[in-house]
Amino acid sequence: MTSELDIFVGNTTLIDEDVYRLWLDGYSVSDAVALRVRSGILEQTGATAAVLQSDTMDHYRTFHMLERLLHAPPKLLHQLIFQIPPSRQALLIERYYAFDEAFVREVLGKKLSKGTKKDLDDISTKTGITLKSCRRQFDNFKRVFKVVEEMRGSLVDNIQQHFLLSDRLARDYAAIVFFANNRFETGKKKLQYLSFGDFAFCAELMIQNWTLGAVDSQVDDMDMDLDKEFLQDLKELKVLVADKDLLDLHKSLVCTALRGKLGVFSEMEANFKNLSRGLVNVAAKLTHNKDVRDLFVDLVEKFVEPCRSDHWPLSDVRLFLNQYSASVHSLDGFRHQALWDRYMGTLHGCLLRLYHD
Repeated sequence: MTSELDIFVGNTTLIDEDVYRLWLDGYSVSDAVALRVRSGILEQTGATAAVLQSDTMDHYRTFHMLERLLHAPPKLLHQLIFQIPPSRQALLIERYYAFDEAFVREVLGKKLSKGTKKDLDDISTKTGITLKSCRRQFDNFKRVFKVVEEMRGSLVDNIQQHFLLSDRLARDYAAIVFFANNRFETGKKKLQYLSFGDFAFCAELMIQNWTLGAVDSQVDDMDMDLDKEFLQDLKELKVLVADKDLLDLHKSLVCTALRGKLGVFSEMEANFKNLSRGLVNVAAKLTHNKDVRDLFVDLVEKFVEPCRSDHWPLSDVRLFLNQYSASVHSLDGFRHQALWDRYMGTLHGCLLRLYHD
């Protein structure tokens, strides 16, 4: 008795994107097979359950072998074992390093250590993301952090160079690394309305303006660490609220410019000094690590919540911040204009992003 076999020989590694997604999401082979059956693939292809099981297992074996290369993406490009077109290589890398918004919000600002990793069971239960996927995402954050933490140069450029991520994803990882390094508090109840995108937007502004790299591109860890000298100098801004004449003049300039333009003018006029003290005192306290960590808590408490309680529309917040920042340049007795601009330029953008009217 003879058997006829159809044999196809090829050297291109086949990647099924749907199965890759299931593997990244942490599903076991059996769960992945069940989900594929539910999708109607057997009817679409005419395959048997046994063939589907074998196909899924084969893909999973390939992904497991590729994973060590994905830990150092340039190795994937230069290896010769797997013949994968460049476009597919880019897809494999990008999706491997992609993360879930719900997961990153749980770990953002926390130390990327064994202690945090022990919490992944609880995070998995809370978010509905499989524990295996939580571990992959956490390990990716930690791996990127370890690789770039001692490097000179742009944080985003270093991440792109060593992990071959898209510009957008590299910027997101830069925000994650920056928050982990500076341990910003993001988990408090009053901050839960903020998305990862909100924090990432603020991180990018701070990296551009408040880090050592903002003033010296040759400094080690330039985009990781806040400029300590800048933070110390911010105490000089206290004169804006400590000097009664300066505070009154600042208020007068802002009120004169905004009269008739602001829907909440009377509320702004009544609360100006409290708002100004809040913003300036946040700056003056940034010499202490705890106050750096609580930056977003303080901004929400000292500015966002008071304005929200008075029902300021976002357009009025923008008008106020524009005038509040600019009018300082007309204060003859104030000698720290450049310092003020460096501080408020970033705070202005962050506050608008944090303010959800």
